[in-house]
Amino acid sequence: MMNEIERVIVIVLDSVGIGDAPDASMYGDEGSDTLGHIATYSEKFCLPTMNLLGLHKLNQSYKNHCNQLPDDRDLRGSFGRLTEQSKGKDTTTGHWELTGVVLDAPFPVYPNGFPPRIIDAFSKETHRGVLGNIAASGTEIIQDLGAIHMETGKLIVYTSADSVFQIAAHEEIVPLDSLYEYCLIARKILTDEHSVSRVIARPFRGSPGSFYRTENRRDFSLKPIRKTVLDLAEEAGMNVVGIGKISDIFAGRGITTSLKTKGNLDGIRTTIDSILKRQEGIIFTNLVDFDMLYGHRNNTQGYADALLEFDGYLQGIMTAMKSGDLLMITADHGCDPTNESTDHTRERVPLLLYGNKIRQGVNLGTRDTFADVVATIAEIFSLDYTGPGKSFLSQIKN
Repeated sequence: MMNEIERVIVIVLDSVGIGDAPDASMYGDEGSDTLGHIATYSEKFCLPTMNLLGLHKLNQSYKNHCNQLPDDRDLRGSFGRLTEQSKGKDTTTGHWELTGVVLDAPFPVYPNGFPPRIIDAFSKETHRGVLGNIAASGTEIIQDLGAIHMETGKLIVYTSADSVFQIAAHEEIVPLDSLYEYCLIARKILTDEHSVSRVIARPFRGSPGSFYRTENRRDFSLKPIRKTVLDLAEEAGMNVVGIGKISDIFAGRGITTSLKTKGNLDGIRTTIDSILKRQEGIIFTNLVDFDMLYGHRNNTQGYADALLEFDGYLQGIMTAMKSGDLLMITADHGCDPTNESTDHTRERVPLLLYGNKIRQGVNLGTRDTFADVVATIAEIFSLDYTGPGKSFLSQIKN
């Protein structure tokens, strides 16, 4: 293998954008800056380990509010910015582009709810009625409709600014297996022009006035419309470990081992455990709490604390790596918690690289597409990839 890189570890910090993309105004997101605005909001906010990989070089607002910045001679990694080319700003779109699928049109969204024929077909096949069918906050809609759901057994259906069909149900009223089956029914119904990116099970517990969502969420995504680098790696006999919701995002395709997690800390620990197993191939991790618990809930301090937590564990990830490992830290979109909206934001995302086989302190600049990641991985493993993106391996290899 070129440059003797034997394994690539990709960690997606879900929604950690670093400033609005050139086309942000088309999405109503001009001026969004997830990392920069968190830094401005949070006193003495600094991520020292990620700074050693060059994070402070990617966002001026963050840099201005960070003390004890490393000297360029002390940088231990290389860095750059990624610009999304796909239309849309959701999780699936971002992850697909990172693995080689650039979308010309966004997934459908439903700000006014789903059309009657979709809801009628869903009700008929599940033998349950539907409550809601609106765009709403997931935490708010279960407080508003949870009691009626418990009384009637009707399913709470809602969406957001993303391309999602979400089904909320109390675990004592609708068993998890049944809820997951209802999601599969919805996935079957939502085809053609209604092919939403994800159908999401949103189970909850508690009593009226104190409902809370559980960790038994499950995503049912569309299958990628063409082969990804994960498919190519699997076909080549490589190990592809998906951690967190990675397998869900790719509908299980191209994943040889799927490891579900409960939150960021579990995802970090599972990633370290996977690294220590020393299997060659690809480890692909999604850390969802940044987006799910903090970005979507406008919890800026919580978001800051979660980034500090990850940075604190990053040295442990780096220490666990072997000499032939390459670490890539990136994101899939933004979700600026300081915005009035709770929606994703159209932003560029960071690219931080670390490994014994690569050069330190290389500025890869602002890249034209997330797919530069897949092009680089394909070159490392000599995979037959002909999709979008330009490899940066020649710029970083020793």
